[in-house]
Amino acid sequence: MAIGGSEALEVSEAAGTQLDFLDLGGQIAARSPLQLFWRRLRQDRVALVSAGFIVLLIVLAVAAPLVIKILGLPGPNVQNLNLTDEFGSPLGPTSGHPFGVDQLGHDVMSRVIYGTRVSLEVGIIGTALSTLIGVFFGLVAGYYRGWVDTVISRMTDVVLSIPLLLLGIGIGAACAVKGCLGGAIQPGLRVIIFLIVFATWPYMARIVRGLVLSLREREFVDASRALGASDARIMVREILPNLTAPIIVFASLQIPSNILIEAALSFLGVGIRPPTASWGQMIASATPIFNTAWWYMVFPGAALLLTVLAFNLLGDGLRDALNPRGAR
Repeated sequence: MAIGGSEALEVSEAAGTQLDFLDLGGQIAARSPLQLFWRRLRQDRVALVSAGFIVLLIVLAVAAPLVIKILGLPGPNVQNLNLTDEFGSPLGPTSGHPFGVDQLGHDVMSRVIYGTRVSLEVGIIGTALSTLIGVFFGLVAGYYRGWVDTVISRMTDVVLSIPLLLLGIGIGAACAVKGCLGGAIQPGLRVIIFLIVFATWPYMARIVRGLVLSLREREFVDASRALGASDARIMVREILPNLTAPIIVFASLQIPSNILIEAALSFLGVGIRPPTASWGQMIASATPIFNTAWWYMVFPGAALLLTVLAFNLLGDGLRDALNPRGAR
């Protein structure tokens, strides 16, 4: 018996599969995976609001000088000791300085806006590099298995056993004055990104390896191998596209973790150094004067909290939208 468009849609939704239909004047057409993804994502208002907030952060980071100029704020490194009282304590929020100033007369709002650049650079660049490395090693380990898998797995175990914060503190203590390796290694943005990539790629590698171990036994891989496809082609053209969804979801959830790592290392004095604005460094500087200048810690802390929360909520939304058995 023939099934109509609406009945077919009900059967598809009851089955909970990726099969979906569009009723176009009596004609039934299947939705593409991209259409299904967008349909699920746009129904998640929390994820959309989070995505909008992240887009706003990116705009602020890219156009920070223009935003500062439009708001009529001084630059992040401009000092104005007239904004402190007779005891040298910073003044609180005013109409000209909505987030107040610090003990050196820096405008806190300007520094929070410029701190967005550091957080997004660390989060996005660090996650992208660690994802590329992790996907490569995970693909190779899961596909070839045997001694290759053993070597890569033991290497990930060794890396995961190294405490990141202690490693960062050690580098900061050893290289803070004159640097290491002829000044090539000094506490700053590049070292922060290196530490994040070094410490986080094994997580992606383990996830990819587990998925590849399952996918390599599927029929489409056997068919490609029977047609004479090389191992590299099978991994890149057959297996890797099936890993897109979990890679995107895990990477989106890794970005806020990397932002928190940067804040923690900067708080410990290993990361970004003054006068460069960083949320973690600002929070560390605000700790001794929190009782008299609460705004210097609250506003960078709120920016860090909202950014991490937005990335986490967006990651949850992407996970639900990319899950073929997720709710619609």
